[in-house]
Amino acid sequence: MTIRTGIGYDVHRFYPDRPLKLGGVTIPFAQGLEGHSDADVLLHAIADALLGAAAMGDIGQHFPPDDPAYLDADSSSLLAEVIEKLKEAGFQPINLDATVICEVPRILPYVDAMREAISRTTGLETSAINVKATTNEGMGFIGRREGIATLAIATVQGPGET
Repeated sequence: MTIRTGIGYDVHRFYPDRPLKLGGVTIPFAQGLEGHSDADVLLHAIADALLGAAAMGDIGQHFPPDDPAYLDADSSSLLAEVIEKLKEAGFQPINLDATVICEVPRILPYVDAMREAISRTTGLETSAINVKATTNEGMGFIGRREGIATLAIATVQGPGET
């Protein structure tokens, strides 16, 4: 067996009249995020990190943003599909670490619920999932409170090299 890591990054701008979904949790906030699916920037970065670790492309290749089948799709369901694709290829996630970068809303009160939701979707124990947050110190589009960015790293175990 081999151990591999992958990095994911995603960003979405704020969008009015839409629920804010982060890490599979709906967070009370005045705006949601703009995107073809539910725009869960955290789950998208995690999916990209997992796909990257397995050298299986990215979320846009598997769930094209111009495909009407994914309009308003639940990102938890998309992440569950990524997990199934990984398993079919012989990979098993073993650890996730993610950072949400935003000025608003405050993320800390929702971290435990996010870890639990990600655990239910991925099958990982919550002890193998870390979610943290930081600000952009008022700089750039994040500092101007225009959106949210997320970074994730995933570690997977997979078949040995042939």
